[in-house]
Amino acid sequence: MSDSHLRGDHGSGSTPAGRSASSGPAGPGRPKDPAKRAAILESARLLFLQHGFDGVSMDQIAASAGVSKLTVYSHFGDKENLFAAAVGSYCELQLPHALFDRASGAPLRAHLLEIACAFHAMASSEEAIGALRMLSAPQLADSPVVRTFWEAGPARINQELAALLKRRAELGELRLDPENAAELARAAGQLLALLKGEPHARRLLGLEGLAAAEVPAHLASAVDVFLRAYARPDPSTRQP
Repeated sequence: MSDSHLRGDHGSGSTPAGRSASSGPAGPGRPKDPAKRAAILESARLLFLQHGFDGVSMDQIAASAGVSKLTVYSHFGDKENLFAAAVGSYCELQLPHALFDRASGAPLRAHLLEIACAFHAMASSEEAIGALRMLSAPQLADSPVVRTFWEAGPARINQELAALLKRRAELGELRLDPENAAELARAAGQLLALLKGEPHARRLLGLEGLAAAEVPAHLASAVDVFLRAYARPDPSTRQP
């Protein structure tokens, strides 16, 4: 990505007159059009990936979405809020809340494997790899946009997984303290790190990742390593 993609053009994407740059979305009024919101989010996601956060203006996003700039500000308030919403909506599409919130009667390993498949597909996608490369650029080292991305994406996934582990620990299936939020977050992070593994680092560096045929074994072994560390033995399988 060229330097011009990462240079600020906040002037072309500046807040309309009469609104402060830090103000949130407009208050109650005419109901928001969900189709316009979806179009804005999709355009923002694509443009941010192509040009970087500072390389995209609100005017460009509005034009791509086929709406006015005032409509974009009405929905999202400012560009940072829009960026966070675009990241969050993409993660929700790939790893929806319902995927983590399944009935606890489902076998734990099968549930974790289902999450693992969805997480790996998202984390290894061209969009996710491109976003991480963009946000790792030296020009963004001190930018609040990096934290915005982290909190809207990876941190949200960790929280969803930690909540699932808490419910399973309360059922006695995991050797985790369900009241220890730090322990749950750490275990969730460990599982996500296992799922990414070396292949994810290779993708970030532009090298080949896993072949499609290798993915199921990689994910199954990662889940099994996690369960060997944290799963409580099933009393029904104990030898006399």
